[in-house]
Amino acid sequence: MRHFLSTLDWSRAELQALLDDARALKRHPHTADLAGKGIALVFFNPSLRTRTSFELGAHQLGMKAIVLEPGKGAWPIEFDDEVVMDGEPEEHIREVAQVLSRYVDAIAVRAFPKFVDWSVDRQDKVIQAFARFATVPVINMETITHPCQELALMMALQQRVGPTDGKKFVLTWTYHPKPLNTAVANSALVIAAKFGFDVTLLCPTKAYVLDERYMQAAQGYCAAQGRALSVSHDIDSAYKGADVVYAKSWGALPYFGNWAPEKPIRDAHKHFIVDERKMDLTPHAVFSHCLPVRRGVKVTDGVLDSPRSIHIEEAENRLHVQKALMRSLLR
Repeated sequence: MRHFLSTLDWSRAELQALLDDARALKRHPHTADLAGKGIALVFFNPSLRTRTSFELGAHQLGMKAIVLEPGKGAWPIEFDDEVVMDGEPEEHIREVAQVLSRYVDAIAVRAFPKFVDWSVDRQDKVIQAFARFATVPVINMETITHPCQELALMMALQQRVGPTDGKKFVLTWTYHPKPLNTAVANSALVIAAKFGFDVTLLCPTKAYVLDERYMQAAQGYCAAQGRALSVSHDIDSAYKGADVVYAKSWGALPYFGNWAPEKPIRDAHKHFIVDERKMDLTPHAVFSHCLPVRRGVKVTDGVLDSPRSIHIEEAENRLHVQKALMRSLLR
């Protein structure tokens, strides 16, 4: 049995095999490979693309998907060990994971950080607990990383820019009126480095550099392939020569749980928006974003609606790569 919690645990060759299968499933979407099987989709946070693509993907493979929302249509869950459960949670993850494992063939989990203490959130306790107690494969539908989004992005990039080795990938921070999860940024950094890009992380100040776990992993992947990982705070130099511009907003980790002092810094860097002038600094770079995206805040309409934008292809690919993933884990 194998889980899909992070692409850090999967080799480039293994991930490429998933991408190859995703392309086959895109051509021939309906199979009976997983007929009679079931998957529990456990959502602690809202979803549009993730829920739709997993439910539909399971259906197209012949599976049944059961959507559960703890605290809404399902009981609240306790994740700490050795506690007296006299609060809101009605049952413990030990029972939840084991019982679901008796019903379904896989469990997928979406659980965002609490945004209070990064030293706690970076442990990814919710999905790690599911993986610890489940006896079926567990899939990450976004926690502090978003590995399914990584696969969808890479599939789109291989479709549009071809071979990725040696090309320049710019992961740029963009403004948002509130601090957001670093999950997609962590994931984009890792997948770009793993697939041989020269990677530039563009952010306003060093406070917005990502968690050392993902920075070090990306550095290692780049170095192993003769590539480079760099951090830049200069917009024009970062964009120059880029083949890919990937935009995401995230909160600065040094201010995690204490966002008031971070807000003036964030507000001072609204000019990090992806616009036509910046894209013109690149040769012919493609642009993408994981969605949802705030038009006129993160990116201009002119860029988002141009032929250079592949955000819709990336979103579509969530369906294909997740089907390939479920087929790999369950067939």
